[in-house]
Amino acid sequence: MIKIENLWKIYGNDKIKVEALKGISLEVEKGEFVAIMGPSGSGKSTFMNILGCLDRPTRGSFILDNVEVEKLKDTDLAVIRNKKLGFVFQSFNLLPRISAFKNVELPMIYANVPLKERSKRAIAALEKVGLKDRIHHKPNELSGGQRQRVAIARALVNNPSVILADEPTGNLDSKSSEEIMDIFKSLNDEGVTIVLVTHEIEVAKKAKRIITFRDGEIIEDTKNMGTGDE
Repeated sequence: MIKIENLWKIYGNDKIKVEALKGISLEVEKGEFVAIMGPSGSGKSTFMNILGCLDRPTRGSFILDNVEVEKLKDTDLAVIRNKKLGFVFQSFNLLPRISAFKNVELPMIYANVPLKERSKRAIAALEKVGLKDRIHHKPNELSGGQRQRVAIARALVNNPSVILADEPTGNLDSKSSEEIMDIFKSLNDEGVTIVLVTHEIEVAKKAKRIITFRDGEIIEDTKNMGTGDE
């Protein structure tokens, strides 16, 4: 699903140079649930931005679902972001003036999905995350946990190859965090590939594999034998 070889990201110029990623290599198989950990400045956010086609590597190879991403034009990257990737952010990134249903529908509008199909998929996605009775509520009428459920539903509707979640529990209380991670675990059990960034070890333990970054390098890559049952 994801294959990365000798990936570098360098900011600045010859005088002032910051090596955010230093020759990263890894593979993520279809159906994996991977947690990325590391302190601030470790390179994990830069790595996720490249995975999400929001930034380009300085050099190295990035293959997503058999597509050599680093060679694509910006217009093609936009298509990849819309059709192959689903994003879940710490701050939810919902449009405040429209309903949960309309927020979930947006990626399908950009993908030119027909109206009837959009409605069917949006309702199914909201039902999957337990919000069928909240489809017409606006974000300010929902709790933090419910807003993150809307964001997950939005990430699902175009049937992406991978869901990328950046600190998805960062703004939630412990109960809501547990519920959101249970949703991710359930989606992964259904075969959805998930890559998640977190600084919380209890959240990372819900994943099946934990990759730890430090100073732009991978220092640990371990299978979580508990697979979220702690």
